[in-house]
Amino acid sequence: MLLKSLKIVSVLLLTLALSSCFKPPYTNLNNDELQKLLDQGVPIYDIRRPEEWRKTGVVANSRLLTFVDKGGRLKPNFLPQFTREIDKNQPVILICRTGNRTDTLARHLMEKLGYTQVYNVRDGITRWIGEKRPVVRP
Repeated sequence: MLLKSLKIVSVLLLTLALSSCFKPPYTNLNNDELQKLLDQGVPIYDIRRPEEWRKTGVVANSRLLTFVDKGGRLKPNFLPQFTREIDKNQPVILICRTGNRTDTLARHLMEKLGYTQVYNVRDGITRWIGEKRPVVRP
């Protein structure tokens, strides 16, 4: 029984390790690429929580829509509102604190909901602020 459990755990760990090597289905952006898309009018959604927006500020013209609560649970209004506002073939930028929440959301939008042009801000608002880029108060 122990040997079988170890084999299962090993396979799961190998699968996780290999999946992190594959290119994500969405496009990661650095801040220069983000700025180019913003200049083109591509909408940006800041999916953090209100207290995070207040603490750091947000990228100008961000649409503020909280993805998950403090416990990591999906906010019930998030997907209905997002899918009403953004067509599946419309480009959209996602930003959070470090890019982890947006990674999860971008994958879901593309793999499960059929979105075709999802952009994830690599390293999130943390890198944006670290590069002394402008923010506004929500």
